[in-house]
Amino acid sequence: MTAELIPELDTDEALGRWIWAHLVPSNGPADSVQGELLRANEKLRDEAQRNGNINWDDDFERLVDFLEMTLCKSKRLFRDPGKSMRQDLERLRLFDDPCTDDDVFDRIEHAIFVFCRRHRQLIPYAPDHRSQR
Repeated sequence: MTAELIPELDTDEALGRWIWAHLVPSNGPADSVQGELLRANEKLRDEAQRNGNINWDDDFERLVDFLEMTLCKSKRLFRDPGKSMRQDLERLRLFDDPCTDDDVFDRIEHAIFVFCRRHRQLIPYAPDHRSQR
C-alpha cells in the first residue's frame, strides 16, 4: 500500500481519483478493503456495460458478495440498514439481464465513498486466491 490514511477530500470525484491513484492496482486485487471496493464496483460495471455479462462467473459473484458483506454489515452506514443497497446488489446478480444503469453503480460508488470517509485508516485486504480478476 502506498498510503496508510485516506485524506479528507471534499467531493466524491476527488476521493475517487485519489483512491484510483493510490489504492487500486493496474491489475489484480487491491491491498486495502477501500481500494478493493472501488475496483470491484468498476469491474462489475465494466462487465455489464461493455460485455453484457458474457464473462460472468464465480469471480464476479464473489465481487458482489464482497460489496454486500462490506457495505451492508454496518447499520450506521445507511439510514435504511442497507436495504436499498442490497436491492442494488441483487440487481447486479441478475447476470442474464445485465445492469447497464449507471444510477445503480453510482449509488454503490457513493456508498463506497461514505465507507471510505468513515474508515480513513486503510483496512488490509487479503484477496480470495481462487479469484484471478
